[in-house]
Amino acid sequence: MTHRQILEALSGLLLGMFVAILSSTIVSNALPRIIADLDGTQSAYSWVVTAALLAMTASTPLWGKLADLASKKFLVQLALVIYVAGSIVAGLSQSTGMLIACRVVQGIGVGGLSALAQIILAAMISPRERGRYSGYLGATFAVATVGGPILGGVITDTSWLGWRWCFYIGIPFAILALVVLQKTLRLPVVRRKVSIDWRGAVLMSASVSLLLIWVTLAGESYAWLSWQTFAMTGGAIALGLAFLWVETWVPEPVLPLRLFRNRTITLASLASLFVGIAMFGATVFLSQYFQLARGETPTKSGLLTIPMIMGIFLASTISGWVITRTGRWKVWLVAGGLLLTSGLSLLGTMRYDTPYWHIAVFMAALGTGIGMMMQNLVLCTQNQVDPADLGAASSAVAFFRSLGGAVGVSALGAVLGSRISGYMRDGMTDLGIPPARAASEAGGDGTAIPNLAELPVPVRTVVESSYGHGLADIFLYAAPAALLAFVMVACIKEVALRTRSGLQQAGSPERRETPLKARV
Repeated sequence: MTHRQILEALSGLLLGMFVAILSSTIVSNALPRIIADLDGTQSAYSWVVTAALLAMTASTPLWGKLADLASKKFLVQLALVIYVAGSIVAGLSQSTGMLIACRVVQGIGVGGLSALAQIILAAMISPRERGRYSGYLGATFAVATVGGPILGGVITDTSWLGWRWCFYIGIPFAILALVVLQKTLRLPVVRRKVSIDWRGAVLMSASVSLLLIWVTLAGESYAWLSWQTFAMTGGAIALGLAFLWVETWVPEPVLPLRLFRNRTITLASLASLFVGIAMFGATVFLSQYFQLARGETPTKSGLLTIPMIMGIFLASTISGWVITRTGRWKVWLVAGGLLLTSGLSLLGTMRYDTPYWHIAVFMAALGTGIGMMMQNLVLCTQNQVDPADLGAASSAVAFFRSLGGAVGVSALGAVLGSRISGYMRDGMTDLGIPPARAASEAGGDGTAIPNLAELPVPVRTVVESSYGHGLADIFLYAAPAALLAFVMVACIKEVALRTRSGLQQAGSPERRETPLKARV
């Protein structure tokens, strides 16, 4: 395929990726307003994000396995349809519970779009050339990431639109992506009997869900050391062991354990887990910092995160081009790990009155580290597997990144509520407000989302200071995860990138994509 043919084939795919990322980022600056309107709590705030990440985590290996067995074109179009259905109902949500359920449906669709984009790219393009085109994926990611919060903020601040349009706005892009994919994407289909590991998928989802529910409720609904803790963690471990046992004997495991005999795949997957904790667990709360610690509007909050987004954009694009020209990829992973750890550590020093230019530099370092690591962890994994396992291996990296994100958002969100509660209690005491009255001071207990405009100036200062200090603690807690990711990538052995694509290695003849006719 010529460069032009590849770009034509990727056009619909990039549009689908844009929709996937937009759905995650557009609600970030709207969430404080959404949760306040739906009378939600800090736990609900975390779960609106965690639910989508958990659905992505559980569905990504299934999408990857299906991509090895059936039509990739049909699957990516199906993922778009699922995303549209979830978005329509999410915009009609009347409670945080309904919104969280809709986010699960959205997450299933986004999981398919994210996994299949990497898989289709690997099928068409050799690892040596893939860095160049991975840069386009990185650029799409950056545009959607920077555009999403700004667009979400504008929509939320526009009286005749409102936050519900944050869910509707991606639907036209998804429909356009469906049309473009139908016209441009041509891939051969290798037909064989489809066997889906539903047992493994259910056990994995149940194990992760139980663990996240425990993290969210522990310390609030019951003590960390209690019978509920032992029951839920024990149940999660038992379900996890059952999942591993099932994966050893099913004919088509959702997560083939034999892949992890390869040191590079194991280390890259673990690094993706810790990158997910650091990336999602920290960046999700940036909008809360700007809106609740600095009193900015949703629109301005999106604009203030541009240094981080530019770091992601430039790092992913430049590293992709350089890797294509030189074939060297490990240096980018190591440098990315260092920058990610440094950025999170520096953000851990911020307070509600920290000069913005300091925060901008810290966010740029964080974004640059993410841009260097995210796509290249997938690249080094794809370079190590046979074409038949391309989908499973690619989705394994995405699975661990989403898992880390879900765990990070849930755990750090639970810790955040506790930290803010403590800082507010101390601040209110200093103002002479008894602890019994602190909970009534517009979210003074750290569980409700306060409305800063309605607070007296002294109380508002306490709330802003509490959120600034509490959110900085979250970045500090995420920094060790980034450090572990750095250690993992430092241990990966650099292997020369292959010069043949997945389809060329498989020896498949090129022909038009045909409809899916396989027994599931």
